[in-house]
Amino acid sequence: MSKTIAFFPEAAFGPALNSVGIAQAVEALGHRAVFLSDPGFVSVYEGYGFEAHPVNLSEPMPPEQMAKFWEDFINGHIPNFRKSPYDQIDNYVKDCWTAIVDSAKWAEKDLPGVLAKISPDLICVDNVILFPAIKRFGKPWVRIISCSENEIEDPKIPPHLSGCGEKDFSCHQAYRDRFNEVIKPIHDDFNGFLAECGEAAYPIGQFFEASPFMNLLLYPEPVKFERAHPLDPKRFQYLEGCVRKEKPYEVPTFAANNDKPLIYISFGSLGAGDTGLLKRLIVTIGKLPYRALVNVGDYMGEYGDLPGNVIIDSWFPQPSVIPQVDAVIHHGGNNSFTECLYFGKPAIIMPYVWDGHDNATRVDETGHGFKMPRYDWTDADLAAKLETCINDPAMKAKLAATSAHMQARNGPQKAAGILDELVRTGSYAGA
Repeated sequence: MSKTIAFFPEAAFGPALNSVGIAQAVEALGHRAVFLSDPGFVSVYEGYGFEAHPVNLSEPMPPEQMAKFWEDFINGHIPNFRKSPYDQIDNYVKDCWTAIVDSAKWAEKDLPGVLAKISPDLICVDNVILFPAIKRFGKPWVRIISCSENEIEDPKIPPHLSGCGEKDFSCHQAYRDRFNEVIKPIHDDFNGFLAECGEAAYPIGQFFEASPFMNLLLYPEPVKFERAHPLDPKRFQYLEGCVRKEKPYEVPTFAANNDKPLIYISFGSLGAGDTGLLKRLIVTIGKLPYRALVNVGDYMGEYGDLPGNVIIDSWFPQPSVIPQVDAVIHHGGNNSFTECLYFGKPAIIMPYVWDGHDNATRVDETGHGFKMPRYDWTDADLAAKLETCINDPAMKAKLAATSAHMQARNGPQKAAGILDELVRTGSYAGA
C-alpha cells in the first residue's frame, strides 16, 4: 500500500540533492515522496518533479532573497576561511549556530500546520538541529546524516567540524572544550526553546539526537571511524553515499591540451563566492599539462581571458561529470566527498568551513586524496599533488576498491528499502 514519506532537508544543495536521490528510489517502490522546504528551495524539488511545501526557517522574505541568504552569509565570512577550524569557532561556527537555532524557532510556527496538511506516514529530516514538531507528530521519524559521520558523537573520534586527525586526541579535547565554551549562550537559548515545546534539555554541545527509529548515515564504510561505542545496525545504517541520477554530460572540446587528463574544480554553490582562489587555480592549471572544468556558480561575469585548457560554467551535473575526470579539486562538501569515492576519483580537498575540514582530513589519512590549505600553497605543491592523484598506483588501487564497494551497495535503493520497511511495519528489523 502506498504511503506518504516526507523529506525535510536543510537549505543547502548537498542535503537537498541527497534527499532527492532517496525520494526517487522511494517513489520507485510505489510510495509518495513530498518535501518540506525552505521557501528558497521549493523550486529545486519541483524541478525534480516533487511536491514541495514551504516552511519558513527565518523571517519571511521574497524567494530570491531567501535563496541568497546563505550565499551572502558565506561570502561575509570569506576572511575567516583562512583560519583553522579551532579559530573559526568564535566567528563562523558561532554565527552559524545562532542562525540554525533561529531557524528551528521559525520552523515551529509553520511545521505543525504543514504536517497536518500533508499527513505523512514517515518523516525524514536531514539537519543538525531538532524540530520539535516532527518528534511530536506521532509518526516514525528518521534522521539522515548527510555530513560527516562524526555528527553522531563518540569519545574516540574527532568532534564534528574540528578537522582533527583520527588519533589526535589532544586536538579532539581542545576543540570540544573551546566549542562548548563559545556555544554555551546559544545552547542555553535553544534549551529554553525546547522547554517551551515540552522537550527535555540537551547536554552542552548537543542540538539534536539520534532517532529511536532509524538514522541513515551517508558516510561510506571504507572511510568510517573506529568507534568506542559501535552503532547498532537496527538504528544506524551506512548508505555508502546517495548519488543521484543527473542528465548526461558531454565534455566539450578544449582549445588547448585536449588530449590531457581532465580536472574538475568546484567549491559548491556557496563556495563559488571565493573568486580569488578560483582565479588563482585557473591561472595555475593554465600552466600545467591538464584540462579543467571549473564551476564558478553565479560569478561568470568575474572571469575573463581564460587559458585555452580551462572551461568555466555556472553549474555542472556533477554526478555525470565526475565519472569522466581524472581528479577533482573541491571544498569537502559531503556530496563531492562521497561522489569522488563512489566513482573512484582522487580528490584534493581545500576546505573552508563546516564538515569540509573533517572530510579533508579523512580523505588524506585514508589514502583517497589530499588535504590542502586554501591559500598557503605554491604552484609546485598543487602540481605535485595532481601528479600523484593521477598516476600513483597505490592511490588508484585504494580508490578502485572503495568505488567497487560503494557501487555494489546502491545507497538510495538501500535507504528506500529501509524506509519502506519502517513505513509498513513501524520498525526496522535489521539486515
